[in-house]
Amino acid sequence: MEEAETSTRRSKRTRAQAQAAAVASAGRPAAGAENREKAVDEAGRSPEREESPDDFQELRPQPKRNRTAEPADPKANQSLIEVIKGNGRHIPQVVKLWVERYEKNPKPAMVEILTMLFEACGAQYYLKEEFLDETDVDDVVVALVSLAKQGEVEDYQNSKRKEFKNFQDNLLTFWNNLVSECQNGPLFDQVLFDKCMDYIIALSCTPPRVYRQVASLMGLQLVTSFITVAKALGAQRETTQRQLNAEKKKRADGPRLESLNKRLSATHEKITMIEEMMRKIFTGLFVHRYRDIDPNIRMSCIESLGVWILSYPSLFLQDLYLKYLGWTLNDKNAGVRKASVIALQNLYEVDDNVPTLGLFTERFSNRMIELADDIDVSVAVCGIGLLKQLLRHQLLPDDDLGPLYDLLIDEPPEIRHAIGALVYDHLIAQKFNSQSGSKGSDDTSEVHLGRMLQILREFSTDPILIIYVIDDVWEYMKAMKDWKCIISMLLDENPVIELTDEDGTNLVRLLSASVKKAVGERIVPATDNRKQYYNKAHKESFENNRRDITVAMMKSYPQLLRKFMADKAKIPSLIEIIVHMKLELYSLKRQEQSFKSILKLVKEAFFKHGEKDALRSCVKAMNYCSAESQGELQDFARNQLKELEDELIAKVKSAIKEVEDGDDEYSLLVNLKRLYELQLSRAVSVGSLYEDFVRILSSLRSGNAEVVSLLLLNMYLHMAWSLHSIVSSETVSRDSVTSLLHMRNVLFEQLEYFLNTPSADGEVGKLGNQLACRVCTILAESWFLFRKTNFSSTNLENLGYFPDASLCQKFWKLCEQQLDITDETEDEDMDNEYVEETNRDAVIIAAAKLVASDTVSKDDLGSDIISHYVMHGTGVAEIIKHLITVLRKKDDDLSTTFLEALKKAFQRHMRELSRGSDESVTGKSLQECRDLAVRLSSMFVGAARNKHRPEILKIVKDGIEYAFLDAPKYMSFLEYSVLHFVSKLPAPDIMDVIKDVQNKTEGVNTEENPSGWRPYHIFLEILHEKYAKNEGLPVAEEKEGVSVRRRGRPRKQRNVQGKRLFDGHSSEARVGCEIPVGFQMTQQHLEYKEPPTKLTVATSAHPMVQMGVLTFGVGCWPLHFVDHFSFCYSKRASMWLSNKLEARDLSSGFNLLFSLGDAHGDCRCLGSRK
Repeated sequence: MEEAETSTRRSKRTRAQAQAAAVASAGRPAAGAENREKAVDEAGRSPEREESPDDFQELRPQPKRNRTAEPADPKANQSLIEVIKGNGRHIPQVVKLWVERYEKNPKPAMVEILTMLFEACGAQYYLKEEFLDETDVDDVVVALVSLAKQGEVEDYQNSKRKEFKNFQDNLLTFWNNLVSECQNGPLFDQVLFDKCMDYIIALSCTPPRVYRQVASLMGLQLVTSFITVAKALGAQRETTQRQLNAEKKKRADGPRLESLNKRLSATHEKITMIEEMMRKIFTGLFVHRYRDIDPNIRMSCIESLGVWILSYPSLFLQDLYLKYLGWTLNDKNAGVRKASVIALQNLYEVDDNVPTLGLFTERFSNRMIELADDIDVSVAVCGIGLLKQLLRHQLLPDDDLGPLYDLLIDEPPEIRHAIGALVYDHLIAQKFNSQSGSKGSDDTSEVHLGRMLQILREFSTDPILIIYVIDDVWEYMKAMKDWKCIISMLLDENPVIELTDEDGTNLVRLLSASVKKAVGERIVPATDNRKQYYNKAHKESFENNRRDITVAMMKSYPQLLRKFMADKAKIPSLIEIIVHMKLELYSLKRQEQSFKSILKLVKEAFFKHGEKDALRSCVKAMNYCSAESQGELQDFARNQLKELEDELIAKVKSAIKEVEDGDDEYSLLVNLKRLYELQLSRAVSVGSLYEDFVRILSSLRSGNAEVVSLLLLNMYLHMAWSLHSIVSSETVSRDSVTSLLHMRNVLFEQLEYFLNTPSADGEVGKLGNQLACRVCTILAESWFLFRKTNFSSTNLENLGYFPDASLCQKFWKLCEQQLDITDETEDEDMDNEYVEETNRDAVIIAAAKLVASDTVSKDDLGSDIISHYVMHGTGVAEIIKHLITVLRKKDDDLSTTFLEALKKAFQRHMRELSRGSDESVTGKSLQECRDLAVRLSSMFVGAARNKHRPEILKIVKDGIEYAFLDAPKYMSFLEYSVLHFVSKLPAPDIMDVIKDVQNKTEGVNTEENPSGWRPYHIFLEILHEKYAKNEGLPVAEEKEGVSVRRRGRPRKQRNVQGKRLFDGHSSEARVGCEIPVGFQMTQQHLEYKEPPTKLTVATSAHPMVQMGVLTFGVGCWPLHFVDHFSFCYSKRASMWLSNKLEARDLSSGFNLLFSLGDAHGDCRCLGSRK
């Protein structure tokens, strides 16, 4: 029996040794395939494995373990780097096997893991086992840098290949498992991890970015893993200390006490050692890489530091480490700033950390407040979250929060909503106020609404800003969805808070906006204008909200309407609420009478108010009730709408009669507004009212411009609805077409009268700004409705209309007068209700629409519109730019249109000159000519130059002809308009243009009028320069590295460099190079300060290095010159390695150390004080 047991133990031990040998052989890079095969073969030829019956019997009861152990063989043949490149499942087992090998034979295992470290950085570099102890870290790093310079490095870290997608996670998992596996042994042998840390720190300070990236990741992960071990050891130390204290109470000494003391001392020593290892990586790696040129490295450092401080505050929660989080709040990269803010958020989340953070908060609180308005939206949102933490701990005074509340009306919705959350928590719910002890009374909806109204008072002058604030806070404030509470406050039922009239208006706005939000409508326009899409759960929620709103307001809604019927500020928002209700509930809940009362009250409001907002709300409500109600209620709603129309027609007729009798026009004005708003949404049977409009319009042409505008608008809308009725009907009667033609012709006569109205001094004259704009837009829309292309080849062809050229020019003249209105005059009309419909943009859109739709010929209006391209700001410019895009899609050749536009802009300038205007006016008109030419010529760039060469040439040649029509008076047209197109032509065409211009001046004495012919000479001079430049362009492009098409076989490329892995701007990661014998040094941007600055060194034809002395601007330094040298700066060791080129000024003690150059002598110079 003993013999069998001995045989079994021997069998197991032999298999384990063979397996370990196979894995070790596979993981050792220096070992060849022969060694691996030998190890596997030896493991497979174990006699016990094949023949021992005891072995077989031992494995039979555990078939599952046997099956899971079989796949270990493939892992045994994989190197460590291959395991890391894989899926990562086998990393724990591979690490365990490697630790076993290390404990048995450290040197080969050490070579294996260092080789993996180099391979993880992408370099194939192998250490020899026998020279491991003598190998210097810096020598190895220099060799690795040399490999990177030669392009012999593979970047697994940033690779897009699918097999490397888990490389980073697997690499970090490997080091984490390694530290965990070694915590009871090799972690504290001061050999394994000291060696690994030396190489990691050294590689993190090298120029190749991939080295720094991978080494930084490994070093940061080591600290994180060390913290896990240190925390476990700390818990063990506390347990041991408690046991020791308890034992001391029992007895003074004894073996138990001695054992506990030894254990406590050993644990404390381990913690001290591991903390020292953390400090080593921090000082050697973190303090340099947190300001690396690569933002990803900086971000990794800050993220890791945040984790370290949070998880191991006993070491890291002190200003020595916190300051780095504060400094990186100013990092130029948004990702780094965000990482720092998130780290601080996590720290302030823990209440126990706050006392220690006091000095840090005092130092960096101003910067934290500034981050709420960061240029990057995500950083700003995180910064606002950080401020919430500071407010929670009462670390910020309220006086510092003033600028934050301005962000409630900021453009990005993410920032607004983040500030909304802060406002709700701090000002409304007052979660951060320690003095609010009676939470029960303060948490009522009415109290919260009162505080919200107090905030809204600050924005009462602008209803739009109030909507922004409501939108910001709505998501967090449940009181805004307490419909019964809001209604009760408005009706003054048991008021806890007394509302002022201003508060009542704001509360009505809040109610209306909250109702819209609750049913899924936007109350603030989206910046991207995208349509909102909701899932099924959202839609169900909206329907439930709609039901709750209807039930809550079913009985009280009529009371609200009656109470605020005469209040023009409140009634529009109140009436709009009905369009968000479920009207069928009025029938289901037996509340028909309440519904009828609402309709009567809406109708009453329609005739009680004359403002645009109130009227539109009433019309919208009546139309909604007529369409969405059911059964008897729908019939009642439609009857009410018909009664409203009939009553309105009667009121308009009565008002017209009153005006004809000599009464005031106010009644007519208000009722025309009502009719206009009603006709915007539905056709109204006006009957004989159209003829009344024509009659009263003839008598009021010089009267109230607003009344005239509304008369024309109502006539246009009635005509448009009549046309819509004819086009959409299946059968068309001749009488209806005749009636429509009559209405159209009458309207055109009225509009053309205003086109023919004489103007004074180029201004609007008798017409007001609003009326002139209305005439332009109505006429353009009418021409567009009846354009010939709409009715060609149909039975309604006689409805087509095409305005003649003279009428188009009269139309454009009135448009131009509107465009030339000064900004001051336009600002005076800002109080007008329909100001958005009567401004420059509306006029230019109307004119551009005529050209784009072929309603009028582009030859009639196209060039006129384009000539104003650069005159009236970005709004008009964008509209004209869009018009040009549409025209180019239809007709690729716009050369004639462009040239005519240039001529008209130039003619405006000549008119200013002839009037004797001052220099500011003529200078502005001349600049507009130049800007127009620049803007139009910029459309011919890149490949478009060749494609549109005939167009460009036509513009140039016809432009020259125009300039010589009245020479030398028009010569400036060459310089300011034509010249910008000539530069788009190839060199042969430029020479043809030069000859053409010179031929036109044969026999002309240009010296008689030098000032008049000066533009001509400037034009020729610039053309000669451009011709010379274009002729020499291939040479210049070749020098600058621009690809130039050549004939024949391509030349061989010489001195092709490998993959560039170096950072051109890093002040700490540098590498040496070859410097030619002769070079010229120029003193540029050299400042003797930290961080070291760079000095450019350029090649020169004559040597500047002679007899060992470098001549440099202000003096000479003795120079130890080496023709070919290579060196590397090790920040960890604070020294230059390998050969160095040193220039020292003995008098000032200043060193110049050359680094990072290439074959052309483009080098960098590092300055440092000794």
